[in-house]
Amino acid sequence: MFDKVFTLPFYVKMTILFIGLLALFTILYIGQSIIVPLVFASIIAILLNPVVNFFVRRKIPRVISILLTLFLTLLIFGALGLLIYSQISKFTDSWPILVEKFTLTISDSIAWISIHFDINPDKIHEWIAKTKVELLNSSSSVIGRTLSTLSNVLMVLLLIPIYIFLILFYQPLLLDFLHKLIKSDKQTQLNEIVTQTKTVIQRYLVGLIMEASIIAIFYTTTLLILDIDYAILLGIIGALLNMIPYVGGVTGAALPMMIALATKDSAWYAVYIMGIYLVIQFIDNNLIVPKIVASKVKINALFSIIVVIVGNALWGIPGMVLSLPLLAIVKLIFDNIESLNHWGFLLGDTMPTLIDIKPILKKIKKQTK
Repeated sequence: MFDKVFTLPFYVKMTILFIGLLALFTILYIGQSIIVPLVFASIIAILLNPVVNFFVRRKIPRVISILLTLFLTLLIFGALGLLIYSQISKFTDSWPILVEKFTLTISDSIAWISIHFDINPDKIHEWIAKTKVELLNSSSSVIGRTLSTLSNVLMVLLLIPIYIFLILFYQPLLLDFLHKLIKSDKQTQLNEIVTQTKTVIQRYLVGLIMEASIIAIFYTTTLLILDIDYAILLGIIGALLNMIPYVGGVTGAALPMMIALATKDSAWYAVYIMGIYLVIQFIDNNLIVPKIVASKVKINALFSIIVVIVGNALWGIPGMVLSLPLLAIVKLIFDNIESLNHWGFLLGDTMPTLIDIKPILKKIKKQTK
């Protein structure tokens, strides 16, 4: 009597799946201030784990090895931060001159538009004045939000090193917990998932750092050749923005174009920047990313775009940065669980051979009669 197996209808399964996903995304959104630092710390800890193991193999105590690894990491980030800070200081010192030149550029642009498109320049100036008033009226709230955001960022920056230390220190405990949680007949499968996850994350992040370094060199060299002010700063910022999938490249090109329009006598410099940046993006998307980054994470373009949009909706820019490595981990788990293999296949970039669906449709039609 009780041995009978009940199979839920398809629509019930899909309803349960939809409710589960809705609950999951709600939790991720509400708990982002806790979850995002933990995710960042976990990914960075996976990246730093080989360095810690290197020091441990040299007979250095594990705690000292972790602290030494964190110190070297913070030293690298500190050097990069000092370089960016020095460039920003120069940028801040010349900000009034930049604003004045940009204002003159806008005035010349208004005059050109009014002549060629027969638009009354007074209307354009009126629109600019109205926009300026609205910006001034909302400035206090913007400043308040900015201060709140900065305080949250500082809190996260303080928490992440602590999380990284604790995750690395308690790594044996966490792995042992996973082994106790999973049934004994699934231990081999668990070991495979853990090993592959570590490999994918480490290779992906190393590839991402290599890509950012190459793009920073390309951008900076381009801006130096064109004699654009703040070339090093704009090159580094452009490379960091380029790490944000699909939208970072556009933003990274817009900043130097604006600087060129404000500081150069000819608008052709902005056109040159746009053209060269497009060539660099073409090289990045077709040579650098497939060879260095994308080869480590086999995700098709459709779900890559979808997950980036979802990541932005949930966690903003951090969500866009984390979206692809997290999706790669999800796909890896799907690939190693037999009942979820079809979902892993859907996320991948392996294209099956085209089949004729007419016989399948006829068969379904006959079954429904």
